[in-house]
Amino acid sequence: MGGALTEPFQLEEQHEDLVEVSSIKKKFFRPQASTVDDGIHEHAGVYTESGKYIGVEATINLWKPKFQGKDFSLSQIWLVEGSGIVDTNAIEVGWISPDGDIIDCVLVSHQPAFDHPLLKNHTIQMRPNYHPEELFGDGNKKSDFEPYTEDDITKPVIQLWHLNGRCPKGTVPVRRTKQEDINKTSSGNSFVKKRRKSFSQLPLATKLLNPTAHEHSYATVQSNVYYGTQATINVWNPPVQDSNEFSLSQIWILGGPDSNLNTIEAGWIVYPYLFGDYNTRLFIYWTSDDYQSTGCYNLQCSGFVQTNNNVALGGTITPFSTYEGSQFEITILVWKDPKQNLWWLKYGTEIIGYWPTSLFQYLTESASLIEWGGEIINSKLNGQHTTTKMGSGHFAEEGYQGASYFRNLQVVDGSNTLRSPGVITVIAEQPNCYNILLQNNSDWGDYFFYGGPGRNPNCL
Repeated sequence: MGGALTEPFQLEEQHEDLVEVSSIKKKFFRPQASTVDDGIHEHAGVYTESGKYIGVEATINLWKPKFQGKDFSLSQIWLVEGSGIVDTNAIEVGWISPDGDIIDCVLVSHQPAFDHPLLKNHTIQMRPNYHPEELFGDGNKKSDFEPYTEDDITKPVIQLWHLNGRCPKGTVPVRRTKQEDINKTSSGNSFVKKRRKSFSQLPLATKLLNPTAHEHSYATVQSNVYYGTQATINVWNPPVQDSNEFSLSQIWILGGPDSNLNTIEAGWIVYPYLFGDYNTRLFIYWTSDDYQSTGCYNLQCSGFVQTNNNVALGGTITPFSTYEGSQFEITILVWKDPKQNLWWLKYGTEIIGYWPTSLFQYLTESASLIEWGGEIINSKLNGQHTTTKMGSGHFAEEGYQGASYFRNLQVVDGSNTLRSPGVITVIAEQPNCYNILLQNNSDWGDYFFYGGPGRNPNCL
């Protein structure tokens, strides 16, 4: 069942959680009760009520239907007693569509981060001391430089696994990985390693045949020292042609020389090889040695310390934007707390956790480069450019509700203030396939539209 949830409790305590999960109501349907319609649930099926029944058996065809937002699709059997409206008792078994993740609620102190040798005696910090201040248009700060408080932390963010409950305080949600997933992300596996502006996530044979398989459209600043960045990112679910390819949109915080690059990264990604499906997912990544032997996605290796019990790294993001329709966004902030040696991650209103600076050599004090943008893998199947889309799959010129965008680009300066990045450079490596258009206005500040369809008459 999609989004199954496990918790580190005794059996009787698990029962309490099952009661909570059962509060996610699903209307029972029989034709004679069809006048009771909540306008949300829709059904198509057959039934029988010609006698007394002590069981039921059926063979059900398995599919993976597409769905949007908080919708679901299921196929099941019902064994029912009662009127079908108020006093119905039912036993229900079948399959359901949400993302198939199993979420383990792991005690904060037992999460993978503390397997790292540099964090063996680490004291967990449950919240930052300070949050970056934001400037009004007149250059004045919105508030005084005040400590972060409990009232500023954790507001609900919807992920599909929430359909089956939440993790209790004192635990963090960890998306369960199979042994094959661990093998994919091991430090010796080149498939899912990254590289600066050329993430080496293809099989070795593919990389040797096509070393320039990664294509980007992005914006960058590098004229200062930086203590973080914030951006609001338009969320889409771009089609990916081959399971070895991906499409992502993210922020990069970078420091150090190319030979020993340090990065902190966060955004959304569609990556079938890594996650086993074509869902849009929240992700993070880090490395301290130019992607050679350190770092990983999400919590698949030790390093990042999660403190939040509501958001699962690697979890499906829902809902996503539609062309000429509703637009959905996420806001990501990464900043270095001026009183702690920690890089904190904020997703919407949720403080997720932090990267200790002890993981890094060149991100111990600040960053020297900030980047925002999209990336795809082009594996050139049959010698043709991939049809994998970046962002919405439409070029930047289509603008709002057509192209994907980043808006309100900001950097954190030495006074712990969010401000305009200054001079921004935009780069589209394959502009006939995916492009970028930088703009500015009073509402969105510095922003850009970007993306494209991949293969087209001008991109072969």
